[in-house]
Amino acid sequence: MKVDISEVAVFVVYLAFMLGIGVYFFIKSKNGGEKTYFLGGRKMGPWVAALSAGASDMSAWVLMGLPTSIYALGVGQVWISVGLAIGYTISWLVEAPRLRKFSIAANDSITIPQYLTNRFLSKSHALQIICAVVFLVAYTIYAASSLKACGTLFNTVLGIDATLAMYIAAIIIVGYTFLGGFSAVCWTDFFQGMLIFGGMLIAPLFAAGMLNTVEIAPVSGEYWNAFSDWKEIVSGLAWGLGYFGMPHIIIRFMSLRSQKELKKSAGIGITWTVFIVVFAAAIGIIGRMFLGYSDEINNNSLVFIEMVRRIFPGIVSGILLSAVLAASMSTADSQLLSAASSFASDVYKPVFRKNKAGDKEMLWAGRIVVLAVSAVALIIASNPNTGSIMDLVTNAWGLFGASIGPSILLSLFWKRFNFKGAIAGIVAGAAVDVLWIAFLSSTGIYELIPGFAAGLLAAVAVTLCTKKPSQEVEKLFDDAVNYTDPEEASQTVDA
Repeated sequence: MKVDISEVAVFVVYLAFMLGIGVYFFIKSKNGGEKTYFLGGRKMGPWVAALSAGASDMSAWVLMGLPTSIYALGVGQVWISVGLAIGYTISWLVEAPRLRKFSIAANDSITIPQYLTNRFLSKSHALQIICAVVFLVAYTIYAASSLKACGTLFNTVLGIDATLAMYIAAIIIVGYTFLGGFSAVCWTDFFQGMLIFGGMLIAPLFAAGMLNTVEIAPVSGEYWNAFSDWKEIVSGLAWGLGYFGMPHIIIRFMSLRSQKELKKSAGIGITWTVFIVVFAAAIGIIGRMFLGYSDEINNNSLVFIEMVRRIFPGIVSGILLSAVLAASMSTADSQLLSAASSFASDVYKPVFRKNKAGDKEMLWAGRIVVLAVSAVALIIASNPNTGSIMDLVTNAWGLFGASIGPSILLSLFWKRFNFKGAIAGIVAGAAVDVLWIAFLSSTGIYELIPGFAAGLLAAVAVTLCTKKPSQEVEKLFDDAVNYTDPEEASQTVDA
């Protein structure tokens, strides 16, 4: 196995830089509290918030899993890219502005479960506990896909054991998440987002330019047919529904400084993501012609890695392959922090400690969850029977979108929506999603579709069959809709 010392050196420098960011924010914010650790004090600027949201979304599956699916199965898989671009755009333009306002109006909520509970002025912890369970399950699976990608990358490039590589990656990711919290995660994601963009832009362009100088691998006509299977089209487009319930992404909407900066973030984030999903499709299609079909590439999701290593010298390929590390780490850190914030703020503090836990205790409760989720994710990732990177992401993505998405959207746009409806929507969406995977996955229809539909129908039906919200809850809805940032309000008065 070819090991290039230049690639190794680049990887070491990159990983040291990520840890350095964690140490910096640990020192800077050690006097901060729960809101600082889990939400950055709502002080994220538009560029950091936008690229962080995009980078936390586009994990290694967008560099390894999705391009390899297109590489192996054909252009029909491009519908996933189309669905992601549409869903992400709608989430920024429609969901983000209201979620930021509503989370502030709902007692300045810092987590998604906390927001949903406060939105209905409920004293029950049922919704928070249910959400925390969904989060822990889905995030553990999702984090496992990122660690699996790191293992594959290190094994291919450095020649070290894949399982050992997963442990090394986990130590680095846990290190800066454990130390620096939300600010460290957002800033590492910001740099990683730029690296992902550069890597995904450069590799397919160079490969396409070299097609004239290499023998183009034969590709069957069926490979190019994007309309051969309606199930493939519908399931691909359905990926966009996942964005409405993806906690580690929509939490960025809540962290922004102002509504004005949210608009700027939307433009940056949407542009970045559209380019990324287009590049992912290009890597898969050009990779098929440039590399030819290989079972090894398909089975190990190696199309991007092989393309880069064949084209570029060591130091350049090391930088570009760091994009895979960036994609893996930028998602894993966000997932770990979201799982930690959900458990610490939504279960540990209100249920186990009866709201008696101080800031320091809350921070350590969250950090312990980071360690626990990482340990379970490592067990899943190192098991060869858990499926591919794409399989793991598909399952986690579907569970989040089906369970959380419908209730979030209804809470933002339906004044009549109530607490019992939210619980029903989350439980029904999660249950149908899991049952579909277990018994009906052979239909070829992505489980997110029936899961999302079930969650939406259950939430609406239970809401209409139960008591309408109180006047206080309806007033909170109106206050949130009409909320104006203090800065903007003062500017309006001055004018």
